[in-house]
Amino acid sequence: MHKEVLIKITLVILLGLCLLDMPYSFYQLVRFAALIGFGFLAYNANEKDNKTEMIIYGALALLFQPFFKIALGRELWNGVDVIVALGLMWTLFKKEN
Repeated sequence: MHKEVLIKITLVILLGLCLLDMPYSFYQLVRFAALIGFGFLAYNANEKDNKTEMIIYGALALLFQPFFKIALGRELWNGVDVIVALGLMWTLFKKEN
């Protein structure tokens, strides 16, 4: 399986699990995983000269990074998690031009 696909599937699962009542350490793990995953996806997009995807994945890496936390509240974070997970799933199923 392609690394990019595996990273996206892993992130979708982790973001979905964030909707459950998990210990705080799990959310910290998700932030690190998202930083690394979205950073890798941004790097790959840059290598493919896809600037739009690079900016989106780079922005997501910054949003989820665990060092300077963005306090959105649980409900808003749940909405972000759902939207990002759906976006990742869409990228998995869209046809490449």
